[in-house]
Amino acid sequence: MFDLLMSADMMLEDPDGMADLLHAKLGIHKHERWRQAFDNHPYIAHFLRVHKSLAVAPTRVEPQWHLDKPNPGDPFFHDFLESLKDYQGRFRPMLTHAVVITLRQPAFGALIDKLMRRELPFRMAQRTEEMPFDRLWLGTTPENLAYSPEVDGGLCIEIMGTEPLQMPPEIFNPEPTQPRDSKPGDMVRVTARGFLVRNLEDVLWRLSTNLDWEPATVEQLNGEGYRRARMGFNCVGSASLDLIQPTYWDCDAGHYLNNWGPGLYYIRIGVNDLQAKAEDLNAKGVKFTLVESSEAVGGKALLKVDPTELRGQMFEFEEI
Repeated sequence: MFDLLMSADMMLEDPDGMADLLHAKLGIHKHERWRQAFDNHPYIAHFLRVHKSLAVAPTRVEPQWHLDKPNPGDPFFHDFLESLKDYQGRFRPMLTHAVVITLRQPAFGALIDKLMRRELPFRMAQRTEEMPFDRLWLGTTPENLAYSPEVDGGLCIEIMGTEPLQMPPEIFNPEPTQPRDSKPGDMVRVTARGFLVRNLEDVLWRLSTNLDWEPATVEQLNGEGYRRARMGFNCVGSASLDLIQPTYWDCDAGHYLNNWGPGLYYIRIGVNDLQAKAEDLNAKGVKFTLVESSEAVGGKALLKVDPTELRGQMFEFEEI
């Protein structure tokens, strides 16, 4: 099992403006120190937090965009990224640059050994002064940069070590770290990142066969109209990666899959007192729908923000 879903990402132009929008409309925390941009790696990324403590909320929210400039740090990445856009569909409202998951040493090194023994395609970025650690992408090689879903079933996975993130050790406690002095409406952590797939069994087979990664649960949610496999992580406070195959066309997930194809779906955030969060959004004039009982969250209420408020991105809130 992997350690952590590092971020719930979104690839879109003007990530600075998107960070401001998420802060203004949802109250997600931003800080200049959480903005990443390097001369030799031409991209801008914001690693926003739904709670200021990484011990409480280790999975971050990441609006990011790669700039059309020379990339001496990773000259291969531009062509690979263009292939990712083609694979996902350039008009899709929610695009990923990578589903980034992490793994500590020595397990990370052992995984690379395994990929080589199994002759599976992957590419590693060179270590640079700005990024002196290993990162790898599945389904691509230096000699053939176009992304292929044969390894990860179309999840566009990037893997890196956990150590470079310098996370607090509490993230590996047996129970999630709870916030102190939490007020009604406060966000606690990102609880789930949804990802739509066409053939759940095929994706799970590839993750099992190629990466030895098994789902925590697989269940049919008839009320939602889909099957869901939850991919868990060693860090109990991490968001799960929810793999969703619609089983009916006439449901939200079925419509989205047939409108836009497989790929990123919701970012779900746990809050203290969902009604208080609804009142906060009302006060800010943010449009949303409150589902009184949703099978997706065990029959509890689920608040869905109108994607038109957030440049097409889907955010949800549940009470935890």
